[in-house]
Amino acid sequence: LFKQDKTRSSTSPSPLLAPKPERYPELAPGKAAGLDKRNAQRLKRGQLRPEARVDLHGMTQAEAYTELNSFIAECQMLGLRTVLVITGKGSVKDGGVLRRMVPRWLNQPPLRAMVVAIEQAVPRDGGLGAYYLLLRRRR
Repeated sequence: LFKQDKTRSSTSPSPLLAPKPERYPELAPGKAAGLDKRNAQRLKRGQLRPEARVDLHGMTQAEAYTELNSFIAECQMLGLRTVLVITGKGSVKDGGVLRRMVPRWLNQPPLRAMVVAIEQAVPRDGGLGAYYLLLRRRR
């Protein structure tokens, strides 16, 4: 008596499928895509004082990655917004492995979903060997 419409049922999305993950713009010092101009300037000038800090220099990449992940997750859970990540400057020839790797790690899941902006620290907070991070508010 009733015909089944197979075309409609095969093209409609299943309610069990997860929604597409959000796409965030790439984080890099000096690029604050998810931030208004005033707060971007305040972060760059070091006027948003860090509420917590983690010192990664002297650690291996594996140790630093694990420490960074747990530090950022904990800070976000506590509702902190501005944190300081100290990487160290590295040697003159290579510029520091951690200094290069931290921005890469911040652009990968799960950290990318937690961080709004990254900026080079001012000299009093570590200069080239440190980054300010602005964390996303907890929902």
